[in-house]
Amino acid sequence: MTQLTLNTQEHPQLAALLPELRLGTCIGVAGTVVDREKSGGSVNKQLATGAIEVIVSHTEIYGATKDLPFPIKDEIDASDLTRLKYRYLDLRRNPIARNIQLRSKVTHAIRDYMHNQEFLEIETPILMKSTPEGARDYLVPSREEPGHFYALPQSPQLYKQLLMIAGMDKYYQIARCFRDEDLRADRQPEFTQIDLEMSFVRDKDVHNVVEGMFVHIFREAMNIELTTPFPRMTYKEAMERFGEDKPDLRYGLELIDMTSVFAESGFGAFSGKCVKGIRVPNEAGRSKSWIKKLEKFIKQRGAGGLAWFKKLDSSWEASIKYFLGDGSAELEAIEQITEAQNNDLLFVVAHEKASSVN
Repeated sequence: MTQLTLNTQEHPQLAALLPELRLGTCIGVAGTVVDREKSGGSVNKQLATGAIEVIVSHTEIYGATKDLPFPIKDEIDASDLTRLKYRYLDLRRNPIARNIQLRSKVTHAIRDYMHNQEFLEIETPILMKSTPEGARDYLVPSREEPGHFYALPQSPQLYKQLLMIAGMDKYYQIARCFRDEDLRADRQPEFTQIDLEMSFVRDKDVHNVVEGMFVHIFREAMNIELTTPFPRMTYKEAMERFGEDKPDLRYGLELIDMTSVFAESGFGAFSGKCVKGIRVPNEAGRSKSWIKKLEKFIKQRGAGGLAWFKKLDSSWEASIKYFLGDGSAELEAIEQITEAQNNDLLFVVAHEKASSVN
């Protein structure tokens, strides 16, 4: 971005054009580059070109514009349909442009790293034979063979296996993949993935390559240093702690196994079953009506019920306190195993199957 200055007295014909120029009009200018400080102006240290300006002597309108459907700024309230209809305008906005620039940096960093790791980048065919995979194929009819179809690849799986058999023991590509399935937050009909394959290696070798790649990407593209080695956990641990196999580790409400607390409990709904709960810090002020709505919500999704406990100073409130009694061993064990603090809110569920409470 560079500041342009027009002397309206010296160039009245150019000045006459200014009222006609709308935001977004594409123009070309010619002029003299001058030092702003030497010409009596001030330096704008916020801009890379803040020490200079262009004194305009000629201008030409390349493309006039009408009123824009939305402003070219970071935050807009336009709908997704409007943004997609005028995608060429949406791409001018800084957040979108930065994303595209970041993607380019990431792609460059990937290729740089994989080259240094002695991987071959090999482009595999897009038109291929349909093979059973996890989703439906996109089919392309063959003009030369009526009644026959090509399939767009869901992944380059077959081709990279052929490459391994052929002795190319380190392969990768930034692969375009296609899957005919409904669009969701983690599903797209068309997407790009980093596809790689290695011969005669163990899982830890693959982990090390991928870990190093991410360290390199974040360093080169975002100037962020990642801590290694990355945390690792088994599928079983992920399910027991978070209830899913791809947990967001920023989520602080981990599942707490409370089965041992209620193993011999007088509360029949918990006794002898798998019991798990979560501790929500500083939420004991939640009303019983709010908790009832939450209980209704989880019952609609298959839960039998929801027990709650509130830690208030040195005492407890609980939906099942009648079955436990004041100062019961269960309450003491709950406080110990959950590390509950004053004003914390606990939610607890139980089921015969551990998979139902994870």
